[in-house]
Amino acid sequence: MLEIAVEADAEWDSSRPWDELARKAAMAAIAENAARPIEISVRLAGDDDVRALNAEWRGKDKPTNVLSFPMIEASELQMSKLAGPELLLGDIILAHGVCRVEAADKGVSIDQHASHLIVHGTLHLLGYDHLDDSDATDMEAREVRALQTLGIANPYEVAA
Repeated sequence: MLEIAVEADAEWDSSRPWDELARKAAMAAIAENAARPIEISVRLAGDDDVRALNAEWRGKDKPTNVLSFPMIEASELQMSKLAGPELLLGDIILAHGVCRVEAADKGVSIDQHASHLIVHGTLHLLGYDHLDDSDATDMEAREVRALQTLGIANPYEVAA
């Protein structure tokens, strides 16, 4: 159901099972969205690489936690819900330093936060976005459901 290629730069701890973490997170995100095989690429990069991509593609000259680069058109996404041949969805890139700092700020492990970001990025590849309140609410609910299947608490709940 999912073909995933994971590449981790040296900054990412090579003793961690990034391939398995990425597979589980992406599977959780696509579980309710796809009836056919899907292929994605995940790159665990450094902040400098993500900063350069963010500047080139989004006009924002700073690193960000996750970037998603879809490879299919929105009209083709409807086909993901129909049986058929594998769909190449696109690429997800995470920035190590940003991910590490955000995880520390949230009081969670880098593994847990990276899982959240991969779910988030996969949902972007599936055509979900958070540009307006309605879309943001829908995408957030999908993230929370996917993370729950991974045993990860709702990252959007405000701690009491």
